[in-house]
Amino acid sequence: MTVTLGEEIMLLSLDDESGMAKERQSAGWAVAGGIVLELVMAGRVSVDRGRVTVTDTTPTGIGLLDDRLKLIDAWASKKSRPPKVTDWLTRDHGKAVSATIDSLRERGLVGEEQRKVLGVFPVRRFPEADGTTERELRARLAALVLHNAVPDERSAGLIALIHAAKLHRLAFPDRSRKEVSPRMEEIADGQWAGESVRTAIRNMQAAMVAVTVATTVTVAS
Repeated sequence: MTVTLGEEIMLLSLDDESGMAKERQSAGWAVAGGIVLELVMAGRVSVDRGRVTVTDTTPTGIGLLDDRLKLIDAWASKKSRPPKVTDWLTRDHGKAVSATIDSLRERGLVGEEQRKVLGVFPVRRFPEADGTTERELRARLAALVLHNAVPDERSAGLIALIHAAKLHRLAFPDRSRKEVSPRMEEIADGQWAGESVRTAIRNMQAAMVAVTVATTVTVAS
C-alpha cells in the first residue's frame, strides 16, 4: 500500500483513540504541502522560486494526488504566470485535510464516528482502525532522527515538512523540540534527493514558514 506524504502527516495528527486532529491548522499546511511535494517527486509538478507549475497532467494512479493535480492545474491555468505555492496552500489546506482523511478512511487506516455535541452539533471523528502503517511510520522517523539512519528523498521531504510546520510534538511526543530539531534540520538541508526535489523541498520549507507565521500573526491580532 502506497501511503502519501500528506496521509503520513495526517496519521501523525489524528489521535488514535479520540479520532480528533491535533495541531490541526499547522498539520493542514503540512498535509497540503506534502501533496504538492509528492506531485513534484512524481514528476507532475515543479516548485521553484516559490512558484508552482504543472509539468505533466498524466494521472499517477493515486486518487488523492490525481484530484489535487487536477485542481492545481485548473487553478494555475487561469494565472498569467506560475502562481505562488503559498497561495495554493492558503487556498487548499483545509480541503486537503478533508480529502486526506477520506483517503485514509477508504484505505481502512482510520474509521469514522459521527456524534452530536450537546445533542445538537454534529462532529466527525476518525479513530485508528489499523495502526500498522502509523507504527511503521513512527519507527522509520525514530530511526532517521534519533538513530541517524540515512533517509531516502521521500523521508527527507516528510521530515522537512514536519520541521518547517513545527509539528515536532506530533512526530516525537516524548521528546523535546531541542532534542530532535537539529537532526531534522540536518536531514531537511541534506543532499538526500535529486536537485529538482531538493529545490522543491527548500521552497516548500519556506512556504511552510511563511504561512504558519502569517497564521500566527493573524490569530494573535
